Amino acid sequence: MEPVAVIGASMTQFGQRDAWIRELLADAGIACLADAGVESADVEHLYVSNMASGEFQGQTGVMNALAHDLDLMPAYAERVDQTSSSGGAGIYAAWRSVASGASEMSLLVGAEKMTHKTTAEATDVIASITHPVEYKHGLTLPSFAGLTARHYLDRFDAPRESLARVAVKNHANGVDNPNAQFRKEVDLETVLESPIVADPLRLYDFCPITDGSAALLFCPESVAREYADEYVVIAGVDGATDTHVVHERPDPTVMGGVVESGQAAYEMSGYGPEDVDVAELHDMFTILEFLQMEGLGFAERGEAWQLVEEGYTERDGELPVNTSGGLKSKGHPLGASGVAQAVEIYEQLLGEAGPRQVEADVGLACNVGGFGNCVITTIMEVGA
Repeated sequence: MEPVAVIGASMTQFGQRDAWIRELLADAGIACLADAGVESADVEHLYVSNMASGEFQGQTGVMNALAHDLDLMPAYAERVDQTSSSGGAGIYAAWRSVASGASEMSLLVGAEKMTHKTTAEATDVIASITHPVEYKHGLTLPSFAGLTARHYLDRFDAPRESLARVAVKNHANGVDNPNAQFRKEVDLETVLESPIVADPLRLYDFCPITDGSAALLFCPESVAREYADEYVVIAGVDGATDTHVVHERPDPTVMGGVVESGQAAYEMSGYGPEDVDVAELHDMFTILEFLQMEGLGFAERGEAWQLVEEGYTERDGELPVNTSGGLKSKGHPLGASGVAQAVEIYEQLLGEAGPRQVEADVGLACNVGGFGNCVITTIMEVGA
């Protein structure tokens, strides 16, 4: 099987956008093709990562609409919905299409339009991820995050400030991302004094509701050399599923999907946690950064908070985490988030991250659906 390369990437402005879902998708797709220098006629497969265009906008068939808008016909088009890990699942789908030989040029575009809904309406759409019994009792993802955070802090004797430091770090990184929704630093006191949402988590422990899109272009490595002197290779990618009902998990501080998908991606790539130079983790809530660091082997169980306190995950630390600003600062347009994570890794590996740039040859992105219900882990390396 020939290695699969990424030769183009794009990310639109994240935040509150006047653009509708079709326009968001088209903007990212056009920019990605231009970045790679590839014509629409060369695209054989199109994948659209999107969780809820029907629920948010009453717009379905977004993959067909995008194929029309980008003049990709007769390319095969498919929508990929894996809740908030739809972007990562799109990476897996596009990778498989090229790795299998079914396509020589596959375009992935992820997008979501959310901000026109009220917070309550958007939260209700997102809460539909949960098990019907949980949903009936009013449980939402923020409530799961609060319960898990309280358990983690108490069990591992972690200070509340350690979670706040995740928000402070990611907001500082977002300042240097021109496409981030929030480009403003926050200090520890601001985070700790913000309104309580789900005890012990406060407003700044949560990502915002966001509009935005991102795209990647995949092809065999031999084809990549025809288009670019520098490119990125998908070294490992895998997905896993955890229990639908969160309380059925043996340990609420362990995300089994993160552990399983991470191990499989490491095995495929030949790399281990010690080889990763930069990581994009799904920090929809600050507590998730801890759980993913531990599930992916970057920290021992119950010790991620200590690494954060020590500056290990800062941009100038041993393992920079969420140099993009993460979902926390960059924003979280559900279907686009996993794609945007990979865009950040792509730019870091090619030295195109501007003031966010770190020294990196191997990067990892972990995209989480629901509260760890489904997970995709992708490992990328600089092409030979």
